[in-house]
Amino acid sequence: MLMSMTGFGKVTGTFQSKKVTVEIRSLNSKSLDLNVRIAGSYRELEPEIRRIIGEELDRGKIDVSVNIDSTGDTRNYVINKDLAKSYAEDLRQTTEMIGTHTEDLMSIIIRMPDIYINEREELSEDEKKWLVSLVKEACVELNSFRRKEGIALENEFNERIDEIRTLLNDVPKYENERIETVRERIKKGLDEIEVNGLDNNRLEQELIFYIEKLDVSEEKMRLSHHLDYFNQTMKMEKSGKKLGFISQEIGREINTLGSKSNHAEMQKLVVGMKDSLEKIKEQVLNTL
Repeated sequence: MLMSMTGFGKVTGTFQSKKVTVEIRSLNSKSLDLNVRIAGSYRELEPEIRRIIGEELDRGKIDVSVNIDSTGDTRNYVINKDLAKSYAEDLRQTTEMIGTHTEDLMSIIIRMPDIYINEREELSEDEKKWLVSLVKEACVELNSFRRKEGIALENEFNERIDEIRTLLNDVPKYENERIETVRERIKKGLDEIEVNGLDNNRLEQELIFYIEKLDVSEEKMRLSHHLDYFNQTMKMEKSGKKLGFISQEIGREINTLGSKSNHAEMQKLVVGMKDSLEKIKEQVLNTL
């Protein structure tokens, strides 16, 4: 079953006094392009979170955010009193040295570097496991979104492949007419010039050779096989890259068919095939 690379998953959970929200957004990308924004108290779990995302979501441009929405009465930061005292003494000495006076030293001190100490407690193993399970749950939500989008992709691909196949089935209508047109064009050209000692057998051989160069039987057969293979591959998991390669092969056969067609109506069929194929290629880029 096809899956889109576009998706969204959001899960909220509570552990003791903490309310945590995990959000994951995914867009199309050739490989895994992962951006993680995580609350400071969970920073040590970032490598594990990255590993889980890589395993569960495979590839895509993925943004992950882990936010603590509420911590109840828990206090994570306090003022570094020893450092504040040192700052205050330095400021007093500096103001006396340059002959100025500042009454509100505290407003300056609280903006100084490293004035706050993070007092957070070390994460317990239970909390680590809980957060990891929350991230996995968000991945499940996102993959569910991807599968729903994948149904729409599958319908789109089936429609476009059917369009190409229908146009391909119309090609034989014009093949005999095309060959006769070429034959008559050559004969007319010969009739308009004086040809002495014309070898009719040699002419027939050359004519057959020229017509064989315009034969599109192999292109039709290969194109039909590629269309079948595309339909079969859609049923496989994570087949986006493979579908991209198959669509390239389909394009090659359509281009060769167009270069050999030498007929206005067949050229119109080829243009229609190319139009449908371009729509397939656009959507393949968003297929996991």
